[in-house]
Amino acid sequence: MARIDVEAVRAALEARHPAWEPRTLSGALDAVAAERPERPYVMGDGAEYPYAQVVAWSRRIARGLVAAGVAPGDRVALLLPNGPELVAAIFGVARAGAIAVPLNVRLQPRELAFVLEQSGSVTLFTVAAFRDADVLASLDAIAPALPRLRTIVFCGAPPERAGALTLEALERDPDPTLDAELARRAAAADPGDTATIFYTSGTTGHPTGVVLTHDMELRSAYGSAYTRAFEDGRRVLFALPLHHVFAYIEGLLAVLWVGGTVIVQAAFDPEQTLDDVERYGASEALFVPTMTLAVVETARAGRWDLSSLHAVMSAAAVCPARLWREVVEVLGVTELVTGYGMTETSAATTFTMPHDAIETMVETVGRPKPGGVAGDPALGGLLARYRAIDPDTGAETPPGVPGELVVDGPIVTRGYHDASEETAAAFDAEGRLRSGDLGAIRDDGYLVLTGRIKDLYKCGGEQVMPSEVEAVLTALPEVAQAHVVALPDERMGEVGCAWIVPAEGQTPSVDDLLAHCRTELSRFKVPAVVLFCGAEELPLTASGKVRKFELAARADAQLTG
Repeated sequence: MARIDVEAVRAALEARHPAWEPRTLSGALDAVAAERPERPYVMGDGAEYPYAQVVAWSRRIARGLVAAGVAPGDRVALLLPNGPELVAAIFGVARAGAIAVPLNVRLQPRELAFVLEQSGSVTLFTVAAFRDADVLASLDAIAPALPRLRTIVFCGAPPERAGALTLEALERDPDPTLDAELARRAAAADPGDTATIFYTSGTTGHPTGVVLTHDMELRSAYGSAYTRAFEDGRRVLFALPLHHVFAYIEGLLAVLWVGGTVIVQAAFDPEQTLDDVERYGASEALFVPTMTLAVVETARAGRWDLSSLHAVMSAAAVCPARLWREVVEVLGVTELVTGYGMTETSAATTFTMPHDAIETMVETVGRPKPGGVAGDPALGGLLARYRAIDPDTGAETPPGVPGELVVDGPIVTRGYHDASEETAAAFDAEGRLRSGDLGAIRDDGYLVLTGRIKDLYKCGGEQVMPSEVEAVLTALPEVAQAHVVALPDERMGEVGCAWIVPAEGQTPSVDDLLAHCRTELSRFKVPAVVLFCGAEELPLTASGKVRKFELAARADAQLTG
């Protein structure tokens, strides 16, 4: 396929949207549906849902939420796998003036209880089961700890239980009273209102709820469509979960600006991915490197027509040059991008440009994405501005000199839900978000990541807080200390390695430790490696803190030597 003319495509996008008009999520969806009602918005599993149908579905859900007593500003949790029901629910919640709380359907009971109660969710959309996750059993186990949760709505196959409320039973057809109330809420809604609370690993070991507004999300999505040069009707395929900002912003919301389509998959399978590229004519695929590698390896069989696919975005971990070249050679892609961002920055804040050299994508995470009409004039049209500062003095470092990356701009969160201490700690004296990442800003504006201040790491694109895993391990009587570090992994980006100091007289087994982790933690948080040492063998700072970077180096040497 011929390379796109990036500037021409961006000019066409700005011609369609000559000025930024702040909107709510449901308002943005309605605008597309009014212009192109029959265009497919959601495709997958052999079905397609045009924009007009998604609007009508979201209205039925919104009426049902109002009838169930959900008020503006109430939190509604979405414990659903990727699928049309989740998409309709996202916009239905927004239309009702409520706040969506998307959650990982594979959360363990302890994790699920915490986020449902901390968010104060009054309604939950869920499934009874998903693959190997018995969601209904988890809810039964934690129900006494959730006094504020009033309503549970089951999507898909209902549980075999009397009185279970299904999505179909919640939905309401047009009703004068309910429609009048929805109109009143729409008139009162402000694009600066909170739209979504995304839970991400926090510095305390508990998840923290990142607060994003309608305008933050839509500005970021427009900027991504503009930077990646979306042609009219772009079709974006992903199995990345919509409870993360990656697929939510870079896929679901970004395509709105060109009347595009999302091809959603409930779970990742490389053969299914290639089947769906061919079947639905996907233009772009969103991957993390582990997915990129699996798709390239599978595609070598060469039995798929991938002629529609011209773009791949692979982010959340380092993608080696060899793999980028194979994406071009095997998949026939002409536009490759990677990027960098956080939940707190409404997904990607930097991108490499669609025709950047592969070396640039390996050496950097791109430069701040231009916002087009959504950009901030005070920031030169950008949506986010980075500075590298000395972590001790706060002074800005010269170009090319590493420091802690701090960021501000119209798509940066204002803080965390009901967590004032975490919010205060997340921002510097200038009001800029502290990323916790170390990096340098080159003369050309491209960012180079050099390390991290926080212990956070990403396994398969999912963020892990070591202190949470350590707390689970040290709850066992046979474990005196646990120290979790990240190790590089070609498929997963990074994996966890747990160094265990056994309790006196105890000899814990690796199998038992991992089995305990699997019952308490989501799969991506479970360490891939367990190693043992004595307390006297731990490398310590002068103040007695464990030097985790030394433990990581020791683990790497022990495992590869």
